[in-house]
Amino acid sequence: MKLVRILALLVLVAGVAAVVIGGVFISQGIAKNNIIVDRMNVEKVSIALDPENPNVFTAVNDSADAQAAADIIATHRRNIAPTYQDLLKGGRFNSANTTHLTYAQAMNLENYLYMAVTAFGLIQVTIANGAFMIIIGLAIGGAGFALYRVAGKQA
Repeated sequence: MKLVRILALLVLVAGVAAVVIGGVFISQGIAKNNIIVDRMNVEKVSIALDPENPNVFTAVNDSADAQAAADIIATHRRNIAPTYQDLLKGGRFNSANTTHLTYAQAMNLENYLYMAVTAFGLIQVTIANGAFMIIIGLAIGGAGFALYRVAGKQA
């Protein structure tokens, strides 16, 4: 029975470790989410979500708003030229050409927002993994505790 108690303690420790690691995943996810939202607030990234009120802007602070803003910028950019190659028309980028500069800035903003969409998605996955690890850790830890008690009664 001593071996069973040792195994029960190992299972209990594994459960506690899973809970702790899950907590770290969740805290890191929340921290990274706050960094992205803070940076977007500092840069005053906003979007007019309501076509009826184009002068009312909403701060971009989640995946859906970042996706909407990036899609709008992509549409506006494609109105300048459907593709980068179409913009250049076989030539080279000219920084003195305001159309080229506007197109390049639109690409930069679009990429920034699509990266935010990706980051927000990864954050959600990280937090979900952390929650799952906590649930599994509690289950494993509970099983280890129960096994320890059963082994103690049989000793």
